[in-house]
Amino acid sequence: MIRVSIIGSTGYTGGELLRYLVRHPEVTLTHLTSESYAGQPIHQIHKFLKGKSRLLCEKLNIAAVAKDSDVVFLGLPHGTAAKTAAGFLAKGVKVIDLSADFRIKDMKVYEKWYGKHPVPALVKEAVFGLPERYRDDIRNARLVANPGCFATTTILAGLPLVAGRLVGKGPIIVDAKSGVSGAGRKIESMYLYSELDENMQAYALKGHRHQPEIYQEWQKAGKVSNEFIFVPQLAPMNRGIFANLYAPLTKKMTADALRDVYVNYYMREPFVSILAPYESPEVKAVTYTNHCQIGISISASGREAIITAVLDNLVKGASGQALQNMNLMFGFEETMGLL
Repeated sequence: MIRVSIIGSTGYTGGELLRYLVRHPEVTLTHLTSESYAGQPIHQIHKFLKGKSRLLCEKLNIAAVAKDSDVVFLGLPHGTAAKTAAGFLAKGVKVIDLSADFRIKDMKVYEKWYGKHPVPALVKEAVFGLPERYRDDIRNARLVANPGCFATTTILAGLPLVAGRLVGKGPIIVDAKSGVSGAGRKIESMYLYSELDENMQAYALKGHRHQPEIYQEWQKAGKVSNEFIFVPQLAPMNRGIFANLYAPLTKKMTADALRDVYVNYYMREPFVSILAPYESPEVKAVTYTNHCQIGISISASGREAIITAVLDNLVKGASGQALQNMNLMFGFEETMGLL
């Protein structure tokens, strides 16, 4: 058994982590922190925990939490997360960070999107928490940077193309829709039901923070230099990511041939499924699961790939993938607690 604590446990990500951790056969929960709800039972915030956990929320005390924690999940804002991670690592506790603080390796790129990094010395050590790319590195890591939801979907959609050197000249375009839970548990007018219902809107049109981590991982896999156009949209659904990727190909291909590339790349991946040619994945098919479904299509000319990927932004896009990483870090079956 391992001792697990969640730092920032009352948001959607913390709640989803708890949904899986309370039934994980190798986990004992020891601390749940919240600055806003300190002293309150966690089951009063996440109602599904009634009868499953008696833990109280507490204010963060790194020394106290570290005494009986083998690993902590950080559900904190960027900047704050990095400093907290450094504190736990100094105490010998492993860290899985769900913020963006350790995802981007180039500090100039990080500063452009997030500002000055508080502990840049740890960035090189952090392992990007995408098991489909870094499984062996994650097994030996003490600090894992869990990818973002848009990033996970889009990286997985494009990896076989870039790794196979199949992307030709021209821009790579991604049109991606997210459920409202991707914005977190904050209260803003654009996330109200009356504003969102039967409505859609694009946002971050000057650039989205997940773009640099997507492009970073594609460049590592295939040294792409294409212009990358990313347009995120808010969709009238609670959870889920639906992403269409359009990319020029180096040669004319059939949908069957391109599907074979994807099947071979993801053949041994427990949480990635490749659909039949021209079959569209659906958000409902992956809701509340750690799975990513990918559909393969080709334009009429045979010169452009059209890749559609879906996942649950709170599970494979956040908490489920974090749990997948925890399993790898502690030598458990990768799928434990996620099926």
